[in-house]
Amino acid sequence: MTDKNKYDGSSIEVLKGLEPVRLRPGMYTDTQNPNHLGMEVIDNSVDEAVAGFATVIGVVAHTDASLEVSDNGRGMPVGMHPVEKVPAIELILSRLHAGGKFNDKLYKFSGGLHGVGVSVVNALSEKLTATVKRDGVVWEISYARGKKTQELTQIGTCPKKDTGTTVRFWPEQDYFDSPVFDLKALKHQLKAKAVLCKGLTVNFLDEATGQSESWSYSGDLKAYLASQTQDRITVPAPPFAGVIEQEDFRLEWAVCWESESGQSQLSESFVNLIPTVEGGTHVNGFRSGLTLAVREFCELQNLLPRGLKITPEDVWRGCTYVLAVMMRDPQFAGQTKEKLSSRQVASLIEGLIRDRFSLYLNSDVNSGKAIAAQIIAAARERESAAKSVTRKKIVRGPQLPGKLVDCTSTDPQRGELFIVEGDSAGGSARQARDASFQAILPLRGKILNTWEVSGAHALDSEEIRAISVAMGLEPDSGSLEGLRYSKICILADADSDGLHIGTLLCALFVKHFTALVREGHVFVACPPLYRIDCGAKIKEYAIDDDELALRQKELVRKGYKRENIRIQRFKGLGEMNPEQLRETTLSPDTRKLMQLTLTSESSDETLGLMDMLLSKKRAADRRDWLEKNGDKAEILD
Repeated sequence: MTDKNKYDGSSIEVLKGLEPVRLRPGMYTDTQNPNHLGMEVIDNSVDEAVAGFATVIGVVAHTDASLEVSDNGRGMPVGMHPVEKVPAIELILSRLHAGGKFNDKLYKFSGGLHGVGVSVVNALSEKLTATVKRDGVVWEISYARGKKTQELTQIGTCPKKDTGTTVRFWPEQDYFDSPVFDLKALKHQLKAKAVLCKGLTVNFLDEATGQSESWSYSGDLKAYLASQTQDRITVPAPPFAGVIEQEDFRLEWAVCWESESGQSQLSESFVNLIPTVEGGTHVNGFRSGLTLAVREFCELQNLLPRGLKITPEDVWRGCTYVLAVMMRDPQFAGQTKEKLSSRQVASLIEGLIRDRFSLYLNSDVNSGKAIAAQIIAAARERESAAKSVTRKKIVRGPQLPGKLVDCTSTDPQRGELFIVEGDSAGGSARQARDASFQAILPLRGKILNTWEVSGAHALDSEEIRAISVAMGLEPDSGSLEGLRYSKICILADADSDGLHIGTLLCALFVKHFTALVREGHVFVACPPLYRIDCGAKIKEYAIDDDELALRQKELVRKGYKRENIRIQRFKGLGEMNPEQLRETTLSPDTRKLMQLTLTSESSDETLGLMDMLLSKKRAADRRDWLEKNGDKAEILD
């Protein structure tokens, strides 16, 4: 019999090769259907086109449920790898984190940055065959479920000018909710690739129906957006569009507003030609830049009714746009690359769009007023709807805590609760907040470590009881019924004490308000470390050293002398006046919030790490972990 309590060296399992992908496919791809696998292969060909080596990409959906992708690029390298002593194509197809895109020597802009894309396709395919034309020779290699079934073999010859790669794969049906490719979505993405990559021709064939399509565009997003909205009433017409190219960054956009309600708006964003369907920092910066420019224009033209405020949601309503960013080393929220998380991009795009949209609005006042009128109408409708919603009240139970400074909004979906470290920072936050929808709950010092206590015991703490009552939720109830705010935001200093308080609050929410975290209601505010002043008008902020360096670089590029750039480092929230706290941490237009997430895939790992760090009985494990990882800590002064 197996001893279930046995835990020694033999209990540790090491996954090799592509086994991690087959064991946890949801961590590497979208298992709803095989489309993401197809896009991983297609993106490899697109990267060749972006780099200037491919002009044609062909995609064939075969009747046997396989997908074939070919290009006329350089062809995957087939030579022996100098270190691994196997053909380079084998590393690409069967080794995680192997590829030629970890630096910019081969590809200046690329989406394949993790080195796991096509190897994931291989791992989750019943069969995969790759054919390469290179140096006058045609090579072929085959796999089945990630295991090699045919060595790299020369199968023929070809003219030396003929180069390229063809990959055909059969997705393994057991890994997907639907084993069938969503061809409508796939064709939409292929068309977008052609739109975004000037000079690229994309051909598609559906073998089952015999229908074929081909796309090739000039790369003009304004013309593309205009063609997508030609049957609708939009302002402005033609769309506001532009291109900005820098040494290591390219931004292209086209945007307009649709006048007819009920129409589904076109909202497409891309990073290195990869569609980011969940948006990310580039979209946040784009929206913020548009909002700031519209506000300035409305104030200059005296268009706003008294007491009416324009929010980003008002600007976003009816907004139809295409946004394309090319950048080095983009950071995505996951392997499926549906959301960009590179923090420095938001502020960069915000400044670029704000300047150019402001110039556009003031140079064409009639179009500017037409855009502003639609946005003001959206703001009025939002405020009218908010007044008709009755805020959920706590009918029975304890009275709201006395130190809670509540908001006046009647819409629970709009409300935000900021849990602030210290009465001093709480006072500043109270002055800095938007009282219509932001509530402030100051804490006195560090709260109880609730990781090993019950919810009932946790309520013995006055501070935790105040948090529970303010939110309208009982610990360990598992229900969100009665939740009084859509966002619960932790706001603490960026020093060690603040990080400790933030950790204890995160532990409280993960342990005793798990549903709140899983549903995405908990956030951690990111107050900046630096304030940057240059001249009389330049006043900016930076969250960390990386963003500080980027801001300085941008100012120098605009002609400001480095010695005239003054930098202030904040020691804590108490050093910020209410105005600074509002524009850096509280205002939805300019703040940065990190969402606390807990997914089914990451749950075990997250809970295990937190248990090791917070449990009193695991002091020995914690000491070992600190000894191994202590050299990675940063010193916070």
